[in-house]
Amino acid sequence: MLVSSIRRGIEAGAVGTLAMDTLLYRRYRAGHGQTSFLAWESSEGVDDWEKAPAPARVAKLVLERALKRELPASSARALNNLTHWGFGLATGGAFGLAFRSRRSRVWHGLPFGAAVWAAGYAVLPQFGVYEQIWKYDRETLEQDLSAHLVFGTATAAAFSLLSVPRNQRSAR
Repeated sequence: MLVSSIRRGIEAGAVGTLAMDTLLYRRYRAGHGQTSFLAWESSEGVDDWEKAPAPARVAKLVLERALKRELPASSARALNNLTHWGFGLATGGAFGLAFRSRRSRVWHGLPFGAAVWAAGYAVLPQFGVYEQIWKYDRETLEQDLSAHLVFGTATAAAFSLLSVPRNQRSAR
């Protein structure tokens, strides 16, 4: 049951990550972004550490410390994708672990998404890739929080559906 719950959580985390990214992409396009979804989602154009988003920069720091050598800028795109999706899947797995022995409800995604959001603002400044939370304006924080609430809600909804036996899904 434990492994099954974690596996379902990982699958649900993939759904949540895609839902969050879809929201972020829609915002990007509303701001007159022109890149296709696939190119945007796969971090096309991220080819140096200066333009790299937070997931890539965290992975760079961790890997460089572990490997004791500098990583080439050409790895920024791959590291961004691996870290972003890896974190989404891992947090989904944690959701599955937390709800393995009780029935998950969609509303559980709201505190889960808020916790993931808050953890980012607690941890990422320690890596030097985010500022302290009080240095951000309200709009930035609201935009980021709402994206994480979508992540949490979609993860919880997917986990709830994946927890129902296939022959009972249509009866819900």
